[in-house]
Amino acid sequence: MSRDFSGAFRADAGQFASTHWSVVLAVGSRDDRRSREALAKLCATYWYPLYAFVRRQGFGPEDAEDLTQGFFAHLLEREALATVDRAKGKFRSFLLASLRHFLADERDRAQAQKRGGGCAPVPLDAIYAEKRYALEPADPTSPDKLFERNWVLALMEQVLDRLRAEQAAVGNRAQFELLRDCLMGDPDAPRCADLAAQLSVSEDAVKMAVSRLRRRYRQLLRQEIAHTVSTPAEIEEEIRHLFAALAS
Repeated sequence: MSRDFSGAFRADAGQFASTHWSVVLAVGSRDDRRSREALAKLCATYWYPLYAFVRRQGFGPEDAEDLTQGFFAHLLEREALATVDRAKGKFRSFLLASLRHFLADERDRAQAQKRGGGCAPVPLDAIYAEKRYALEPADPTSPDKLFERNWVLALMEQVLDRLRAEQAAVGNRAQFELLRDCLMGDPDAPRCADLAAQLSVSEDAVKMAVSRLRRRYRQLLRQEIAHTVSTPAEIEEEIRHLFAALAS
């Protein structure tokens, strides 16, 4: 999972203007529908790293769910974005800093309160979250490191989902599922010869298919990271930082 793809990415300023975080930064207004939708999409993708961060702060499952939802409501329903400075750069950094401030304000409350009139601004799967949190390392990993590791995993899951959908659209879903472990560099992935036999193709055909999938995966990964930074120049730095965090 910690394969280094950083050398495969190059900035593409021509396509950057429409990425999610750049939309939020350009507008930064609670009254702008496009900005709010872009922010909501980012929050829906990266909610679990925030939930796990809150749990690692010592909050129980119900309080963590309420606090995470409350935080999203804070971002989406108040003018929290009006003062966002483009210099803050990465969405990941902005989100964690904002969550820290939010939790600091909440610590004086005797009980976590739901916000948004009881309407969840971003859908959370509490059962999934707790099952996943139960699998987190038992060692005292700092909340910050846990957040960054889960951020990378959420990013990679999002990219795999996009690649899976693309392959399904052209009738290659079954092949994709067979080749997925090879794509991710899993040391326990099946041998090319075994995959070739299952797919009734040559080993060279399997290697070519895996190479094409890896190339597309890298493209999609770069696009997804571009959604979370404010300038094309930050993409390469973010790639290096995130994969270093995953390997540590």
